[in-house]
Amino acid sequence: MPTYRRTTRVPAPLDEVWAFHSTIDGLRELTPAWMNLQIPEVRGPDGAVDPETLVEGSRIEMSMQPFGVGPRQRWTSVITERVPDGERQPDGRAQFVDEMSGGPFRTWEHTHAFYADGEETLLVDTVAYRLPLGPLGDAAGPFAKVGFEGMFRDRHRRTVDRFES
Repeated sequence: MPTYRRTTRVPAPLDEVWAFHSTIDGLRELTPAWMNLQIPEVRGPDGAVDPETLVEGSRIEMSMQPFGVGPRQRWTSVITERVPDGERQPDGRAQFVDEMSGGPFRTWEHTHAFYADGEETLLVDTVAYRLPLGPLGDAAGPFAKVGFEGMFRDRHRRTVDRFES
């Protein structure tokens, strides 16, 4: 399965970067305007509407229309894994994973990893994906990284800009 990865150093402590990325407001702030993101519903694992923090089991209903072209792409994302606050993996990282449970890809698994480095944080986004259209999508899969690059470069720049000051 093709994988895309981007790493950026953020000038802020891990706990601050983690908290920002753990909210729906963080998702809104990090999504480039050209994606035309709409989020009609967010539910926590207990069914609560608009939870403050995206925890394991949270479900996000959204749609996008990149550059305003074509029909809106509906997307359902579920947080399938989240290292509890205050805990870290053995290698020191905090992370959460969202998976597409309905949308334009056959598979989309996005791991958001955060590594403390003194007063800074290494942010690592990794996406494992499979495009639609069976064998044709599989053949084109490696080239999709070109499309992801602009979006993730912008997300990482926005994260750095938010914490620089």
